[in-house]
Amino acid sequence: MQGIGIKKRIGKFRKRKTAVNAFLLSIACFAALIAADVYVASFSKGRLYDNPADIPHRRAAVVLGCGKYTQGRPNLFYLYRLNAAADLWHAGKIDAILVSGDNSRKDYDEPTVMKADLVERGIPPEFIAVDYAGFRTLDSVIRAGEVFALDDYVVISQPFHCRRAIYLATRQGQSVIGYAAADVGGRHGLKVRLRETLARAAAVADILTSKQPRYLGPQEQMLYRNPMQTPENTSPAERSTLTNNPPPSR
Repeated sequence: MQGIGIKKRIGKFRKRKTAVNAFLLSIACFAALIAADVYVASFSKGRLYDNPADIPHRRAAVVLGCGKYTQGRPNLFYLYRLNAAADLWHAGKIDAILVSGDNSRKDYDEPTVMKADLVERGIPPEFIAVDYAGFRTLDSVIRAGEVFALDDYVVISQPFHCRRAIYLATRQGQSVIGYAAADVGGRHGLKVRLRETLARAAAVADILTSKQPRYLGPQEQMLYRNPMQTPENTSPAERSTLTNNPPPSR
């Protein structure tokens, strides 16, 4: 009888130990998620704008894609991102736009729809480049540099998404600022924000493991409405290049 009692006590002790270990592991995972969230957000300090009058000029903007509709209804995230891109264009703050989204299936084509809707907003189609392989934010950022030769641009999305994109771009050696489209509130907005916490942890893991895009492909050229580079519409790095290597006189 005494042996049975000892076995029961040992069993209870093991269960309590397992429960405590599971609790401590949960706390550690939660702390890691919060730390990653704060760390990623820190990269956007002083680099995220929400007013066209305040944002400095950049030659191009990258609009991060999403579906135009969600559950059969208009997707406000999509609508606000395109409105933000049109605002910057008409304010003269950008000279070209790259729309980057998912076209992994024949019946699903985010970037083509985005381009068509930007044209409806008064942006000439020749100044809108299309990235059909922006499957993830990491893919969009790396392809912007490797395929479309962008390293100093504006990324357009909701504030939480801009912060992650700025982090990823910065870790790729790009000089990026963000323009925050209007956010979406309510239950859906809260759900997306909670998912973003996980996405930021995944972004840190992607950088630590040198994750690469699913597809790169050949380089593509973009057209700019203001191809002439002057000190007023170039980045500091470009200004230095122009100063040391002025264009030939005509």
